[in-house]
Amino acid sequence: MNTPADAFELTEPELTADDLLFVEDPHFEPASVAIVTGAASGIGRATAVALAANGLTVVGADIDEAGLEGTVDLAAAVGVDGTVRPLPTDLTDDGDVEAMVETAAEAGELRYVASIAGMQYISPIPEFPPEKYDLLLDVMLRAPFMTAKFAMPHIRATGDGVGAIANMSSVHGQYATQDKAAYITAKHGLEGLTRAIAAEGEGTLRGFSVSAGYVLTPLMMNQIEDTAEERGISEREVVEDVMLGQARGKEMLTPAEVANLFTFGFSKHGKHLNGADLLWDGGYTHTYE
Repeated sequence: MNTPADAFELTEPELTADDLLFVEDPHFEPASVAIVTGAASGIGRATAVALAANGLTVVGADIDEAGLEGTVDLAAAVGVDGTVRPLPTDLTDDGDVEAMVETAAEAGELRYVASIAGMQYISPIPEFPPEKYDLLLDVMLRAPFMTAKFAMPHIRATGDGVGAIANMSSVHGQYATQDKAAYITAKHGLEGLTRAIAAEGEGTLRGFSVSAGYVLTPLMMNQIEDTAEERGISEREVVEDVMLGQARGKEMLTPAEVANLFTFGFSKHGKHLNGADLLWDGGYTHTYE
């Protein structure tokens, strides 16, 4: 069957070991534990696998239990040296967040946190449902704060106090576009939270954020559909004109490429990355025509 010339389809790439960054680091071993939220899909899944591939014990947290099992299966297929331990977690429940951190601390020396879980809702501000606004802020801003609150004492209690808390920000943590008020507010807030963590980290406990451009994830593919409907344009136009129109690079990032930034940032090679943002956006933010 021939595909129509105007047909448009995006699929999330399959992750393999060849996609991953491997780093030599004395703390990248099974005794060191990393929490990864949003680990059931997309960037969170790729990051959980990437960190486990570097020898860490990873507690992968998500509300999607079936998705977490898929992450465990992917780690096995990649052949990781570490372990991914799935932990069903409701990030809107402070008790669940605290239990997540305690479970991680019981698994070894908790040194790393990657707060990646995210959501999106497309709507202009006058029609934006307040309950959706609250939900997105709970998952993407309050939960990272509560995770840091509970995790920081454990990281400080390790032998040398070395560790890092990383927050998944976005180009939308740098500027705003229309119809994404809650997402943009959360990501801007995460930049502030990251700096606050760094300010209190005393140098050995670092805070940093990762800001990617558009990444081929299930969340992004849903967003393409929603944006096309909201603006009355085709999905191809959303990708080529709205999402990548301003970028110098014309390819979306893959989840593995973003996961590698967390690996680098957590490693000894990222020791001067503190309170700052790894902006990986293909020139989207700081160039224009």
